[in-house]
Amino acid sequence: MHFSEKRIATSVLVIGTGGAGLRAAIELAERGVGVLAVGKRPKADAHTSLAAGGINAALATMDPEDSWRQHAADTLKESYLLANPRTVRIVTEGAARGIEDLQRYGMPFAREQDGRISQRFFGAHTYRRTAFAGDYTGLEIQRTLINRAAQLDVPILDTVYITRLLVRDNAVFGAYGFDLTDGSRYVIHADAVILAAGGHTRIWRRTSSRRDENTGDSFRLAVLAGCRIRDPELVQFHPSGLIAPEDAAGTLVSEAARGEGGILRNQLGERFMSRYDPERMELSTRDRVALAAYTEIKEGRGTPDGGVWLDVSHLPRETIMTRLPRVYQTLLELQMLDITKQPIEIAPTAHYSMGGVWVRPEDHGTGVDGLYAIGEAASGLHGANRLGGNSLIELLVFGRIVGQAAAGYSAGLDAQRRSAEALDAARAEVDESLAADGPENVRSLQRALRDVMTEHAGVVRDEGSLLKGLAELTDVEARMANVGVHPDLAGFQDLAHAFDLKSAALAARDDRDRTRAS
Repeated sequence: MHFSEKRIATSVLVIGTGGAGLRAAIELAERGVGVLAVGKRPKADAHTSLAAGGINAALATMDPEDSWRQHAADTLKESYLLANPRTVRIVTEGAARGIEDLQRYGMPFAREQDGRISQRFFGAHTYRRTAFAGDYTGLEIQRTLINRAAQLDVPILDTVYITRLLVRDNAVFGAYGFDLTDGSRYVIHADAVILAAGGHTRIWRRTSSRRDENTGDSFRLAVLAGCRIRDPELVQFHPSGLIAPEDAAGTLVSEAARGEGGILRNQLGERFMSRYDPERMELSTRDRVALAAYTEIKEGRGTPDGGVWLDVSHLPRETIMTRLPRVYQTLLELQMLDITKQPIEIAPTAHYSMGGVWVRPEDHGTGVDGLYAIGEAASGLHGANRLGGNSLIELLVFGRIVGQAAAGYSAGLDAQRRSAEALDAARAEVDESLAADGPENVRSLQRALRDVMTEHAGVVRDEGSLLKGLAELTDVEARMANVGVHPDLAGFQDLAHAFDLKSAALAARDDRDRTRAS
């Protein structure tokens, strides 16, 4: 097969068109810097659109005692002191500015009768500091950013899969990829590259990510470019993922359900959080609630299908319809369940990559010149446990900062040195994948890998199980050498799945010696 190769040049390339990527692209466009944003999914369908409950900033509209310092203290405490304090300060201090930016772009926040932005409680926050738009907050943020990007004429390439970053002498000079629809190739030359391609939680079987997103793309692209990965084993399991139906297992029931007064019970009807955090109960931290639910299920007090019950049926119907409309609709669609009358069966689900690409706190630059990482691709803010609502504000704060930094880097370049060898290697990798005609099926290997992670690297882990998991992962990797890749008239998804699988295997192995030393 011969494929056309399109060559594009831009000052800054943004990989990923979720909230982080779009906010960075907007910053660059507002500064008059040439930018191109590339995503493998349609921009309106980015992972950010799934975020439900809210976005944090110590605006003190509801609780005047709140401050960015208290927000920082809560973030550090709940990270088990593993968050980078400088990163935490930058986000919490810059949060109000992030909310102002969204308002400037037209974000429809929920408001009190006097016009103040309304804020709700979220688990482990000292005060009410989570601004929201019903329980569609991420969707509204994504729409707002897409609209602003359109006003600025930011070019966005949807359905382009980036397979490799192009690097020469430890400086990035662009990226290589292919179009998911027709297989045409892209060589994108750029002074700077911003990596905003998400995390790796799709490598578990029960996950709040959807098919073909969050497969560890950011990790693989960064590692092959020469970056380090930090804390990839620190994964947040959200306490409330759906169990059924199987093809939607892990779909999230927003933390807003607990924020608004939802109650957790085991199969015996016990409100079990009294055993684990009697003070905060259901408003405890995500990791504690997830561990509590996991323990109840493991010790035989869960439902026959391996879950616990989350009940909001005691809340006024009006509260559910105005504050939890997405949860209501989701359960009706997936299970024909009316949450105003019946409890929801849930279990912990892989939700968020707290680790990620190693970055400098001040500008999120990596160890590779001209390469930046933001959003779930990056590490530093969340430590060992993320506060709900902190991820969305991180996108706004660091999207702006990294846009600025990339603009400065691009302007300061005397010249950009490229490498024919790096480009040839990227081209050859795609060619080889397309030529693969082995008996192994990519989809079944993805499932096998998710089974290994679910069985051996779930909410609670121990050495014996992890070693067993590594051995099973080695078997999956051996089978990967014999995959068959077969694009058809419908498009090149099969090729994308093969690259997803490579990324997932790297993320699953968590080869920290190699990534830290590189």
